[in-house]
Amino acid sequence: MTARRFKVLVAGLLILVAGGAVALSQTAGRHMYHRGMGGPEHHMIGFLTKHLDLTDAQQSQVKNIFAQEKPTIQPLMQQVAQSRQQLMREATSGNFDEARIRAVASQQSQAETELSVEHAKIASQVFNILTPDQKTKALQMLQNHEQHMQEHMQQGQDSPEE
Repeated sequence: MTARRFKVLVAGLLILVAGGAVALSQTAGRHMYHRGMGGPEHHMIGFLTKHLDLTDAQQSQVKNIFAQEKPTIQPLMQQVAQSRQQLMREATSGNFDEARIRAVASQQSQAETELSVEHAKIASQVFNILTPDQKTKALQMLQNHEQHMQEHMQQGQDSPEE
């Protein structure tokens, strides 16, 4: 496997990890944060520690990465959530206005693009603190995930239409 493909695959895994942080922050993470149990970064650090055997120093570095990026990511996550809510309000208002929905969808798309860039930035920073063995484990995790997703998609295509 080429070094470029390796980097792309591992970066993809780390994007999944960073994406998981967003998903957690939009659901249970917020509630746990208020109860003093840590936020989504707490879960991501636990996940990485469990599966990649992060050292205490690496855990600290990951915490710092999340802390540094939080002021950029939080407003983007809020913007995406608000856009989704606005789309639902527009769609269920009884007065379908395609131009208005397209405008809101465009705003949402821009926010999601910026959020994806930030996730890639976090993933890159986290990837850079991993040892070669951890990078290999991360690559294997990504390959397993991709295979699982392909199988899942294939099952969906194979099922008969109802």
